[in-house]
Amino acid sequence: MTRLFTSYRLGGLTLPNRMVMAPMTRVRAAAGGLATPSMATYYAQRATAGLIVSEGVQPSLIGQANPGTPGLHTDEHVEAWRPVTAAVHSNGGRIFAQIMHGGRVSHPDTTGLQPVGPSAVPAVGDVFTPTGPQPAPVPRALDTAEVPEHAGSYALAARRAVEAGFDGVEVHGANGYLISQFLSSNANLRTDRYGGPVANRIRFAVEAVAATVDAVGGERVGIRLSPGGTFWGVEETEVRALYSALLAELNPLGLAYIHLEATADEAMLVALRRAWQGTLVMNPVLPLGPKQTGRAEADHWLGLGADLISFGRAFLANPDLVERLRAGLPIAPVDEATYFQGGDTGYLTYPAHQYAA
Repeated sequence: MTRLFTSYRLGGLTLPNRMVMAPMTRVRAAAGGLATPSMATYYAQRATAGLIVSEGVQPSLIGQANPGTPGLHTDEHVEAWRPVTAAVHSNGGRIFAQIMHGGRVSHPDTTGLQPVGPSAVPAVGDVFTPTGPQPAPVPRALDTAEVPEHAGSYALAARRAVEAGFDGVEVHGANGYLISQFLSSNANLRTDRYGGPVANRIRFAVEAVAATVDAVGGERVGIRLSPGGTFWGVEETEVRALYSALLAELNPLGLAYIHLEATADEAMLVALRRAWQGTLVMNPVLPLGPKQTGRAEADHWLGLGADLISFGRAFLANPDLVERLRAGLPIAPVDEATYFQGGDTGYLTYPAHQYAA
């Protein structure tokens, strides 16, 4: 099959292939959450992807999950990102910023603030801090009157992203972060209009996405989702009903795409594909699971109705992943020890394939 390498129209963009570089945390930002010249090089090296989705970018200080991650909530952030987006565009690429509010997955040692969440229920596990992993703290439950402000933070960050030269944004609604916490039935114990039945648990996600669409236009907005995922200890009840209801609310908004992770069984994911009227980006393997997405998984999901396929770890060690898959070249392994260590080693040091003389 060659469909992976055919062009695709995504909103106002023409993608030269169906391969998406998935968002991956790399914690290489400078002090204050500023993007760096190394980040410009890193993304530009991978600009042959049909679309790049950046690492998670916090929309506010209280939304920062990990130390060393970049932001999009000040004028300085906008200026720091401009060379990054310009480098990607100069190399012929397209890039969306992933807007990620960590919610309860944060720590006062990272932000100086008590994390917030839908309820005063801590995440499961240790969170990263400037001095190393520490147990996740109990978040402060948001008052009902505060919730719209946090939904609106995605929209404010999206405006700054477009100002910084990004082609669009992906709202991070997956993996146990704030939107995922509201969708959850154990992180969200609220009894107001944002908690309880399915119609209430999807409300925050819909409000965040709708505000972002109002800010920058639907064709510039995607959302990532992890149906049934259990990251950071979240659990979801009525998973199919939950996500069917969510997609029914999102369908009229004219989004660029939804980005599904393989956190549910294939039958459920195919059902969600059928329920979604727009572009589907599919991440065919469990994030951080034992297997990486390869050509076989990509072709399989294109056959099941996905329009675009996201690749994560393979893009880290193979900046020329598109060409390697197109030509059937070996896929270099990634050095997991360098994921989050900072610096350019394991970041800018992976070479393109070397052809024999």
